[in-house]
Amino acid sequence: AATIRGGVDLEELDSKIEFVPETLLKKRREEENQRKEAEARRVAGAKAAEEKRKEIFKRAEKYVAEYKEAERGLIAARRAAKKSGDFFVEPEAKVALVIRIRGIMGVSPKVRKILRLLRLRQINNAVFVRLNKATLEMLQKVVPYVAYGYPNLKTVRELIYKRGFGKLIKQRTPLSDNSVIEKSLGKKGIICVEDLIHEIYTCGPNFKAANNFLYPFKLNSPLGGFSKKLLHFNEGGEAGNREEHINKLAQRML
Repeated sequence: AATIRGGVDLEELDSKIEFVPETLLKKRREEENQRKEAEARRVAGAKAAEEKRKEIFKRAEKYVAEYKEAERGLIAARRAAKKSGDFFVEPEAKVALVIRIRGIMGVSPKVRKILRLLRLRQINNAVFVRLNKATLEMLQKVVPYVAYGYPNLKTVRELIYKRGFGKLIKQRTPLSDNSVIEKSLGKKGIICVEDLIHEIYTCGPNFKAANNFLYPFKLNSPLGGFSKKLLHFNEGGEAGNREEHINKLAQRML
């Protein structure tokens, strides 16, 4: 029998060697390459997510500074007017929060059409509306059926965070992740919830796209109930324009 150095039998050595088919070796190499590619994608994805998270924090900080600066500017203007003995005219609101408070009994076709255009199809539905001549006229025609006013930053933020649903692939999707917003509004430069809040609150150039992305908010009946739905707010009721007092009503309905 053929032997090698050390007196080992070659035939016995050959019988101990496990021969692996070429196809199996090829499969193993492919699996190894796939594992490496998956790991590379995971690392790249984690790095991109970290960079995006930093960008979102920077945007949020910029918005907070912007809100504070605007508030300080208003306070300074009010003080200057008071000091000089003048009247300070508050800036006109750009956005209204409209809440439907009555049902469909006795609703005329024109009013029903306007409520449908405002996307207020159910009681306690709420939407944001850009204020201009056309929308103000529409609101005047449906005053007995809605309560509206000018939301502050807290109300806008809590509505979107607590009751916000977006339109993704024609489906009502909860805003549980910033990716939901980015997929629909990324082309408009809106990639996170804070971008969406800023666009709505400041009535930015992409307000229409951001507002259409949001589904109408489904609110609860107000804590303590409505007092007198049939009367205007100025008469001690609930309907019509209540300006800044809409924020108290929205807090009771969240």
